[in-house]
Amino acid sequence: MVARRDLAAYLNNVWGYAVIAVVLVVDGILFNAVALGDRPKYSAEVMEQFFYFSFGTTVIASMLLTMRLVAEERQTGTLVLIDSSPLRPWQIIGGKYLSAMTVLAGLILVTLYMPALVFVNGKVSYGHIVAGYTGLLLVAAATAAIGTFASTVSRSQLVAGFASTALTVVLVVFWLLAKVADPPLKDVFSYMSLYDRHFRGFMQGQINTEDIVFYVSIAFVSLMLSTRFMAARRWR
Repeated sequence: MVARRDLAAYLNNVWGYAVIAVVLVVDGILFNAVALGDRPKYSAEVMEQFFYFSFGTTVIASMLLTMRLVAEERQTGTLVLIDSSPLRPWQIIGGKYLSAMTVLAGLILVTLYMPALVFVNGKVSYGHIVAGYTGLLLVAAATAAIGTFASTVSRSQLVAGFASTALTVVLVVFWLLAKVADPPLKDVFSYMSLYDRHFRGFMQGQINTEDIVFYVSIAFVSLMLSTRFMAARRWR
């Protein structure tokens, strides 16, 4: 019920369409200007660069689409109605997260026409495409969960957007800390890197269990914290 309601809100709201349109336009421009470029390239290199910038656009889309999930309910006063409903906190958070993931998954899969263009003048391994898109969906799952948590603990959509962006940026730049830290912190920072340690394999057409576990863990912990906060709020 919550997922259906929030999905309808995305589809009936200009904001959702605006985010999707902007991301697709940016992806298209970057694909032509960066991935294809103005010099001959191997098809695998084109795909790797495509997934490189798609990581960034996917993260940004996640932040923009999730900042409204709970914070908007608080701003408009409808959160009281949700709190008084018979739904459990995990059902509320899960439904809202599912609606955001549905939109994000649709947005990501729509970009499949770009890799398909490579087949016009080149040849790409289907495994490379599958691995890259698996990585993008996992990144979306993790960052959407972070955005859901930020929206749950924030009083406004703007604050939620800033909070989710800050948390995500910290995870992305952990690789810089890993370069200057000493063991064992070096290994911890390296493992916590959202992009450098865990997404490069997907970019290159590799699927590693460690990377899947990392993104799923980020999503699980973020959603669990969101659920706990929602439950604690009901008892205040």
